[in-house]
Amino acid sequence: MAQPISGRRRPVLLHGLQLITLLLIAVTMLVPLLWLVSTSLKGPAEDIFTSPPALFPSQPSLEAYLRLFEDNPMWGYILNSTIVSGCAVFANLLFCSLAAYPLARMRFAGRGLVLALVVATILIPFQVVMIPLYLLMVQLGLRNTLWALIIPQAATAFGIFLLRQSFAGVPVELEEAARIDGCSRLGEWWNVMIPAAKADLVTLAMFVFIGTWSDFLWPLVILDDRNLYTLPLGLQQLASSFSLDWRLVAAGAVVSIVPVLVLFIGLQRFILPSATGDAVKG
Repeated sequence: MAQPISGRRRPVLLHGLQLITLLLIAVTMLVPLLWLVSTSLKGPAEDIFTSPPALFPSQPSLEAYLRLFEDNPMWGYILNSTIVSGCAVFANLLFCSLAAYPLARMRFAGRGLVLALVVATILIPFQVVMIPLYLLMVQLGLRNTLWALIIPQAATAFGIFLLRQSFAGVPVELEEAARIDGCSRLGEWWNVMIPAAKADLVTLAMFVFIGTWSDFLWPLVILDDRNLYTLPLGLQQLASSFSLDWRLVAAGAVVSIVPVLVLFIGLQRFILPSATGDAVKG
């Protein structure tokens, strides 16, 4: 007769099952990335469509990366994407936090309605507003400029809602203490709310950067000058050439992923600390 699992062994077994599940999920997520890197490193004479497929290159080579930067203005694409993404992140952190503060901490007529309308805009697909936005950019004379990519991303409903929820969770005592010290409303926003919401600000920055960095549809619509192309448009030029080289496309995809990985690794430590601890230190 089988013996029941003891109470001490049950947590160990559950922990082991959780670890195995997480490892399987991690492997499932990493295999496509490894396949992409492997394809970009395969030599010119190596067949990338073997059967069964080979995960690791038999003749590793950096030839695809060398051709990627020698035959294409990749540094220009990267610079344009960096400018657009960086400006979009800065604008979102500034404008979304300024809009979220009164919605979270001030009492005024129609506050709930304003918040409901802001949240409702999240449900509107970008394709619905793309044509009116395009006409607006044309009338402002911003078509075929990087400003046409930055301005529509300067503030997002998701960012306002996220920071509003973060500001609403800050203890009132911190705000009252700042007011006693002579802080204005703007001073309370800067000295109390911003330090307290640092984790959510970092989260918003990551979401905005990734979304802007990988945006393809809007730059495709608003830009004609190849010198202003962002990285997704530049990679599309590789995939649409007459002689399609999947090694080159894979190398470009790897290059586009690296900044996102570096950003996530560099900022993930700022997401973990508690929100109110930073405000108390300030």
